[in-house]
Amino acid sequence: MPITSIRLHRSALAAAAATALIFGAAHRAAAQDNYEIQVYGSETMPAASTMFELHSNFTVNGSRTLSDDGELATNHAIHETLEITHGFSDWSELGFYWFTSVPRGGNWDWVGTHIRPRVRVPESWGWPVGVSISQEVGWSKREFSGDTWTYEFRPIIDKQMDRWYVSFNPALEKSLRGPNAAKPFEFAPALNVGYDVTKQVNLAVEYYGGYGPVTGFDPVAEQQHQLFFVTNLNLDPRWEFNLGYGTALTAGGDKKIIKMILGHRVGGKD
Repeated sequence: MPITSIRLHRSALAAAAATALIFGAAHRAAAQDNYEIQVYGSETMPAASTMFELHSNFTVNGSRTLSDDGELATNHAIHETLEITHGFSDWSELGFYWFTSVPRGGNWDWVGTHIRPRVRVPESWGWPVGVSISQEVGWSKREFSGDTWTYEFRPIIDKQMDRWYVSFNPALEKSLRGPNAAKPFEFAPALNVGYDVTKQVNLAVEYYGGYGPVTGFDPVAEQQHQLFFVTNLNLDPRWEFNLGYGTALTAGGDKKIIKMILGHRVGGKD
C-alpha cells in the first residue's frame, strides 16, 4: 500500500515526533537508507492511475562525523523524497524517486534518483497470498552514499487475514559502483505486521534488516536491525497517510528516526 508525506520544516517534524511518540504509546536500511522507509505491499497501482508520495524523515540521533567512505553525517538530517508511481496495467507499474536532503547546518541538496518497475501475480490466478516482484536501480551523490550505483531485487509477499495484515519483503541489494561493488548481494529483509483497529486506522510494527552478504552474514554487532511503530490512516480511497517512530536495535544504523508519508492518487478508478 504505497503512501507519502508532505514537506515539513524542522519545527513541523519536531511536532510530528511528539505525535509519533503518542501514537507509539497507544499502539522500516535499504539502498535508499533513511530516504524512503517503507515495507511494500504486493498490490500495484491501478491502470492509468498515478500515486504522488512525499516521504519526510528526520534522524533524531544519527552519525555525527564523515564515514570512511566520505558520506555526510546523518544526525539531525532531514530527508525528503518524492515518489511518483504510475500503473500501466492491472499487474504492472513503474516508480520514480527523487531524493533530497538537508544535513544539519547545511542547505537543501539533491541526492539522486531511482527507478522501480514492478509486476504482480493477478488476482485472477487465485493465489492464497499476494505476490509481486520489484526491481530498483539508481544513482546517488558520493557524499550521500559511497556506493553511487545500486540495484535491489525485492520479492513481496503479503496477506490480509480479517483485521490482521502481514507483508514480507526479503530484499536482495547489490552495489554496482563504489567500495562495495565487488561484494555479493546482501540480504535486507523488511516486515510489516499490522492490525486494523477500525476501517480507517491501522496500527503496525515495521522491521528493517541489513544482514550482510548472502554468502556469509556479518557479525550481529555489525548488522542493521531497525524497528518502527507506525500508524496508517485510510480516510479516503485516494489519500494515504503513515506516521512512525523507530530506532536501531544494534550499533549499526541510525537511532531515533521519525518518518511521515503522505500520498495522493489521481486518475484510474476508486
